[in-house]
Amino acid sequence: MTKVLTVGEILVEIVATTRGDGFREAQPLIGPFPSGSPAIFIDQVGKLGTPCAILSRVGADDFGQVNLDRLAADGVDISGVSVAPGEATGSAFVRYREDGSRAFIFNIANSACGRLDATPEGDALIDTCGHMHLMGTALSAPGLAARALEAMERIKAKGGTLSFDPNLRPEILDTPGLRPALDRVLAQTDLFLPSGDEIFLFTAACDEAGAVADLLARGVRDIVIKRGAQGASHFDAKGRTDAAPIAVEEIDPTGAGDSFGGAFVSFWLAGAPPATALAYANAAGARAVTKLGPMEGTSTRAELDALITPVQGH
Repeated sequence: MTKVLTVGEILVEIVATTRGDGFREAQPLIGPFPSGSPAIFIDQVGKLGTPCAILSRVGADDFGQVNLDRLAADGVDISGVSVAPGEATGSAFVRYREDGSRAFIFNIANSACGRLDATPEGDALIDTCGHMHLMGTALSAPGLAARALEAMERIKAKGGTLSFDPNLRPEILDTPGLRPALDRVLAQTDLFLPSGDEIFLFTAACDEAGAVADLLARGVRDIVIKRGAQGASHFDAKGRTDAAPIAVEEIDPTGAGDSFGGAFVSFWLAGAPPATALAYANAAGARAVTKLGPMEGTSTRAELDALITPVQGH
């Protein structure tokens, strides 16, 4: 089986238990939860039994260890994760607003993962992987971006494949150099996984059909648009496939798109038809929102089967 590599931030998430806009006054908090979009993605891949690894960097602290323990337990190769004494593991503080949207405070660029250097262990790991999954957040810190782009080029040069999830939080859109890096990645992308209107960040088209047609014509092989509670759609040269939403009680949406991506990439690499890959990815995203904490809702195949079977039977 093809081994999947991702490069990017590993961090903890700490969540306010009250609702409101930000952190201008003291709030009760829960956490730390293992987090970081690439880490959530690769944890989902590992839980499905697909060979996988992550290149990152954490501090020699409890926040780093809680992530390493979780990833290793779920089948992720962490040999490419450097542990940096005297540095802090990345963090994200999140508070939910009354309308369900979220206010984040990130510490990524100035944390241990923001200074990801080349290491012999990391170089050896890249050579074992045939697929790269890249997220826009990994391009928001110079140290992460350089290593991520290097790994992408090396894997593509040997005939590997690339999946790309923009995952562009408003907080990082103005990062210097981000736009050229995004364009560089899209030019190498085989499987593109935008959420909703993110697809319009990469095309001059004014409607979804036009945007899809434009990106397919530019060489992207598969496009999957994540629609959250509205399901998802897959597009390729053969046409369109849709997946209906699965009704669940939403507790915490953080990490749902990453879990969706991890499941879709796993099935896509295994040669599953689009409808099958979409069904499992949709279930992974739905199950993820039922758990508090961004990595708490990643799923095994059996857990996804249990969610899918009643829907298909209905």
